[in-house]
Amino acid sequence: MSLADQADSQIPIAETIARARETIQRWKKAGEAIAFVPTMGNLHEGHLALVRAANASGMRTIVSIFVNPLQFGKNEDLDTYPRTFDEDILKLADYKVDLVFAPTVSEIYPEGKEASTTVYVPVLSDMLEGEHRPGFFTGVATVVCKLFNIIEPDAAYFGEKDYQQLLVIRRMVQDLALPIAIHSVATVREPDGLAMSSRNAYLKESLRARATEIYSCLQYVVKSVQEGMDSHYAVGHACQQLESAGFDTDYVVVRNQSDLAVPTKGDKSLIVLAAARLGNTRLIDNIPFELMQSH
Repeated sequence: MSLADQADSQIPIAETIARARETIQRWKKAGEAIAFVPTMGNLHEGHLALVRAANASGMRTIVSIFVNPLQFGKNEDLDTYPRTFDEDILKLADYKVDLVFAPTVSEIYPEGKEASTTVYVPVLSDMLEGEHRPGFFTGVATVVCKLFNIIEPDAAYFGEKDYQQLLVIRRMVQDLALPIAIHSVATVREPDGLAMSSRNAYLKESLRARATEIYSCLQYVVKSVQEGMDSHYAVGHACQQLESAGFDTDYVVVRNQSDLAVPTKGDKSLIVLAAARLGNTRLIDNIPFELMQSH
């Protein structure tokens, strides 16, 4: 018996849409609401913070574990992405999780992912991460939309570490008039500041200490811009810092929190976002911040 089998006595696990819906419909008939946390597994403290937020809602909590092939590019890490299902179930057993939905790829894409209907959120999907990972957000929006249709949650929880993804999902929910409240949870960090991510496991030990430089650079940009420095100068210096630390930088940008547009005079709710590769590991991070006066 696997660890997951042992934990199954505590947490029901549905591997098919039919079984998940059977359970969910029973709850809905009883007038119970549902809080949903979609994940790709390999759960860490960042995921568990989402589960805690869902628990705090007082609703039934459902967690999905599904490594979505539609959001991986041709040369990305679909085959090597960490899959730790048994350990994930044990971690969830410490929380009030009423159902784990863990479908196979064929259950979600019965005709194959290439033949699947997709969901595309314009503009937001094409900038920053979308520019460097073409098709990524279409893969995300498609699977999240399908999961929403299966689970029919009243609320869903996403981490702010993947900030652009959060905005894409919010826009999709708005545009498609889905009756779901989208809640965000602040980025959870390691003690040294590195944002928690399943891909941190790829970092070689020799590079792990340097990985925190991405957070340090973001902190520098926030402090500098808040003190009046032009954001272009602050970003330029941050990029130099990252390059000096051995990063290959995709972008460091300051944008509006609401829509990731380039800020104009008078905008005060901003966010600095960065993506950079250290060795073979691509890291992303961000810090939202406020301006007390226009710059």
